[in-house]
Amino acid sequence: MSRRVVVHGRVQGVFFRDTCRRLALEAGLAGWVRNRPDGAVEACFEGPGPAVERLVAWCRRGPPRAVVTGVEVSDAGAPSGSRGFRVR
Repeated sequence: MSRRVVVHGRVQGVFFRDTCRRLALEAGLAGWVRNRPDGAVEACFEGPGPAVERLVAWCRRGPPRAVVTGVEVSDAGAPSGSRGFRVR
């Protein structure tokens, strides 16, 4: 399964990307996470459906200092087969 998320709110400067990377690696997911110029955080998760859905659910609340005001979730198409999870 592959999902793309865009998270809005106070999500930059609160360890969102680093925590997301750590959780994705613990879950065995591949993909990436990055800050966007508009203040949002964008991520792509690839892996087993239940693990992907857990990370998407986590994005709805984020780390303790984040204030998530909205999350856009979309199908990212067929998984690319990439390995590892990185911060862009």
